[in-house]
Amino acid sequence: MLFFLLISSSLLAQTPAKLWTETDRQYTLDNLKRTRDELTRETENLTPAQWAFHESPDRWSIGEVVEHLALWEIIWAREVSMGSRSKPQSELNQTSKPDGYYAEWIMEPTPHKSPDFSRPTGFIEGKNNLLFFTKLRNQTIDFVSTTTTDMRAQFELTGTDSPRNMHQVYIFQWGHVDRHLRQIRKIKQHPNYPPASLSTK
Repeated sequence: MLFFLLISSSLLAQTPAKLWTETDRQYTLDNLKRTRDELTRETENLTPAQWAFHESPDRWSIGEVVEHLALWEIIWAREVSMGSRSKPQSELNQTSKPDGYYAEWIMEPTPHKSPDFSRPTGFIEGKNNLLFFTKLRNQTIDFVSTTTTDMRAQFELTGTDSPRNMHQVYIFQWGHVDRHLRQIRKIKQHPNYPPASLSTK
């Protein structure tokens, strides 16, 4: 019996403590849910004309913004899936940028150029864009709720000087929605934005 206790103690001593804490998990879940719910509140009652309104020909409509967000939900999920299956590299945390860098960068006022693979098609109508986003976001929430992966020890598979760990990828994921919520609210403030009473069904 003493032998097995010694073996168990030895194995426990060799198991590194997780860097991704339950506080980190809850913080991620809270923000994933918060941004999902804020996007829902901003868009769930829009009329077709409001979904399709463009501030100018070169600007996205709210429908296109939400489609863009849904496309990124797929991209983030793929990045986390690949990063989670890679070899843990907790040592990279010593030289990677802090969490605050990513939160500040995603919300900076400077325009970001969307890569071609995440540009909206505009083919999805109205509220279907929200349904598209919500289905994917809920899948992420379910995964974050149950995963045993140490998200601060797993890093993305890109060759950068300061790669992001998976917790930081999640900061980008919910922060990206915050960024575009700002855009949606700006669209709604445009003087030509259609009032609900005049929008056609």
